[in-house]
Amino acid sequence: MPFVMPEHEEIRRSVRDFVEREVKPVANGLDRRNEEIPASILKKMAELGYFGIIFPAEDGGLGMDYIAMAIVTEELSRGWLSVGSVMTRNLITGTLITSNGTPEQKKRFLPRIARGELMTAAAFTEPDVGSDTASIKTRAVRKGDGYLLKGSKMWCTFANRAHILTVMARTDPDPSKRHKGLSLLLFEKQPGDGFMPPQLTGEPIPTIGYHGMKSFGLSFDDAYAPAANLIGGVEGRGFYQLMATYESARIQTAARGVGVAQAAYECAVKYARERSQFGQPIGNFQVIRHKLAHMAVEIEAARQLAYFAASQKDTGKRCDYEAGMAKVFAAEMAERVTREAMQIHGGYGYSMEFDVQRYWRDARVLSIFEGTSEIQLEVIGRRIMEQSE
Repeated sequence: MPFVMPEHEEIRRSVRDFVEREVKPVANGLDRRNEEIPASILKKMAELGYFGIIFPAEDGGLGMDYIAMAIVTEELSRGWLSVGSVMTRNLITGTLITSNGTPEQKKRFLPRIARGELMTAAAFTEPDVGSDTASIKTRAVRKGDGYLLKGSKMWCTFANRAHILTVMARTDPDPSKRHKGLSLLLFEKQPGDGFMPPQLTGEPIPTIGYHGMKSFGLSFDDAYAPAANLIGGVEGRGFYQLMATYESARIQTAARGVGVAQAAYECAVKYARERSQFGQPIGNFQVIRHKLAHMAVEIEAARQLAYFAASQKDTGKRCDYEAGMAKVFAAEMAERVTREAMQIHGGYGYSMEFDVQRYWRDARVLSIFEGTSEIQLEVIGRRIMEQSE
């Protein structure tokens, strides 16, 4: 059975049209000036339903499948990785609420997240805690009818423009509890670079790529979140809630990698046709054709892995194995393909005037976030050993 149906291709055409009109004409200039995604683009994405593509229609979404989500992500990332990635935050928070939220949380938050009226950001990583989520130190201390958050977070992308920060914090102070002492809280705030001092402050982290959304280091100093915002309403479940949600996020990240690589490949093909050396287009030379052939093969392999993982997710079955495979392969593929695309451009590939350098800089982050390549390989390896018993 094919993964992609005619209705999926119609979605692809629609998203590609949006990207060609709204995203690609401005992406390189905004990236070069390190400016954020314009509010007008976010508004149109919300109107088109991209933020709620997998959420049920009764919850404000489009009620589509994960293959549709992968296609939308791929096409948006083909225009600009940041535009394809801005969905990720609402996908993570919305999925957490859909799968684990109380009826009140679903009613209050989910429709507005799905419609893009509320933008969210993930506050999981800490200065000394990356892949080892169980070692999180940020505390959530119960006080009255809420919690006081205290601690530091790193790499909280889009935090300044978010209405909600999804915060992983330790509700049980016993460090020996590790992952069993963690909970997820929805911390509400007003969008803006000022945050909420002194309870919440943030400083942007300069990055070499992935512009369009700023990443922040955050400090919580007795910042208040009502107990009603504890996802699921029961302490100690945050780690398990997040790990299950990462399946969706990793499928989406695989699709992001495919989109970035596809964009770089298209630039390389165009340049190989137009650039002449030794009296002929460089695409006539075998070494260039073989580079392009390898790129095309790897992109399609990653695309099919992403679609297969999405199809497995649509069945409702556990798919950390398939999602991990798709994510690790697509992320590393994107680095290889964007590097080769730059190589085909020669010196011009290193120029900020050509889009291809942006794809190369952006691709580098894919093997780091949403679980490093090393973590993905560990997930895959553990499942291999489980299945061989």
